[in-house]
Amino acid sequence: QVQVVESGGGLVQPGGSLRLSCAASGSIFNNYITDWYRQAPGKQRDFVARISGGGQSMYADSVKGRFTISRDNAKNTVYLQMNSLKLEDTAAYYCFVTVDSLTYWGQGTQVTVSS
Repeated sequence: QVQVVESGGGLVQPGGSLRLSCAASGSIFNNYITDWYRQAPGKQRDFVARISGGGQSMYADSVKGRFTISRDNAKNTVYLQMNSLKLEDTAAYYCFVTVDSLTYWGQGTQVTVSS
């Protein structure tokens, strides 16, 4: 069983920054894939970013150049550094971990961008 816990959300002004963390515990190894998704009220859950066990990353077009995903294998933690935040980045952000073809969602962390 794998447990996934997000943290780091909060209220930030437009143009500000936040760093989200996704900590995974349980029977995992460094070759797991971690995605970040986000869901705004009344909208579908959308892909934001992915990082593989080897560190390869990919991003949704809407966040390219502003968000950076990274991982610390020693801590089994993946980070999402979010810079130049916009009002439309407001959403609940979810971590999605794939380990040996099994998938796990975290409970989400709220990011609110508001002036």
